[in-house]
Amino acid sequence: MNILVVGGGGREHAIAYSLSKSLLIKKLIVAPGNPGIETFAKCYPIAVDDIDGQCKLAKDIKADIVFIGPEIPLVLGLKDKLSDIGINAFGPSKEAAQLEGSKTFSRNFCKRYNIPQPNFKYCSDLNTAKDQIELLNGYCVVKADGLAAGKGVVVCDTVNEAIEASTQMLEDNKFGDAGKSILVEERITGIEASVFAVSDGNTAIVLGTAQDHKRAYDNDQGPNTGGMGAISPAPALNEELNKNIFNNIIMPTINGMRSDGIPYEGILYAGVMLTDQGPKVIEFNCRFGDPETQVVLPRLRTDLVDIIHNTVTNNLENTPIELTDNTAITVVIASKGYPRTFKKGIELPSLNNLNKQDDIFIFHSGTAKNDNENLISSGGRVLSVTAIGNNVQDCRHKAYKAVEEINWNKGFYRRDIGKV
Repeated sequence: MNILVVGGGGREHAIAYSLSKSLLIKKLIVAPGNPGIETFAKCYPIAVDDIDGQCKLAKDIKADIVFIGPEIPLVLGLKDKLSDIGINAFGPSKEAAQLEGSKTFSRNFCKRYNIPQPNFKYCSDLNTAKDQIELLNGYCVVKADGLAAGKGVVVCDTVNEAIEASTQMLEDNKFGDAGKSILVEERITGIEASVFAVSDGNTAIVLGTAQDHKRAYDNDQGPNTGGMGAISPAPALNEELNKNIFNNIIMPTINGMRSDGIPYEGILYAGVMLTDQGPKVIEFNCRFGDPETQVVLPRLRTDLVDIIHNTVTNNLENTPIELTDNTAITVVIASKGYPRTFKKGIELPSLNNLNKQDDIFIFHSGTAKNDNENLISSGGRVLSVTAIGNNVQDCRHKAYKAVEEINWNKGFYRRDIGKV
């Protein structure tokens, strides 16, 4: 089978690596890819938002399936364009991707189908936002309605903090069109967990669970990021909670989308808060998470090619999905200054010795090569260092030993990923 993976971050590195182990793969292409992916797959420098370019590449390589990694091409309708030229794509349609692309769409959908979530208020002007902020005494969450690369969510403690966040989005254009309207939400408390399900529009099967660490610094301090590390399986989840989430969140979403005439196909990522009233949806994503993919897929026993093939051919119902009993932890090494201002183009240490270890995976999140073919940083999150272990303690030891061996003094990382 010829498969094209769209994307070039740590998530796509993990996806492509998992696909590459399948005996069903004939040709594996990634666009744009990254230096880590180049070691086992052919990469083409086509941007993820170049919809026409991605479609042409898929046609040129005679792709049997296109695995769309990031949210941007999904929201822009890449799946629809590929379908128009007769190529199967793994991921939701443009209309279905609104579950992530518009927080207002998602919240209204959950409200309509009684899917548990926080109370919310849609605001397109600052006065409306201020009224809602005052009503919640500033203890709220301010969210840009559209896509903001994981940074359009501000968790607020005070009225002033919430008004400042709302002003930056609505009036200072901090997130461009994504922040032209916002949601001011009730701030719910509990432990967060991520649940990943795969769906062919009718059936859904859980692929795995994880806990993401969003804040930049230890002890959940500092600004929100795209994710500074993750652990799988999610420590806070158990069989009872998993059933609750599947029955009250995952399946009602799949059934509701189908009822609305928008069948949901691909990965459904439910970010949930485990509250005293039960699990509630914080957000939906319409693709694998980053860095959660880097801990979920290394635990996957089932052939990923089988899963995606059975999804795009509407034959998921009889697909068994098995995971190892091991724990996986990933620690993100980020550029100093991330998620605010940081420098790019800084040379990285050699990763050759670490890449040879069976229980350590180095996924490239933001790397490139300079004119001398040396590895350099090209983003805020640079490397995802994943370890597989028998238990949490074993896993943490392996992961942090690997991070320390990399010893990149121009970066930083959290030291409490997976800590219990």
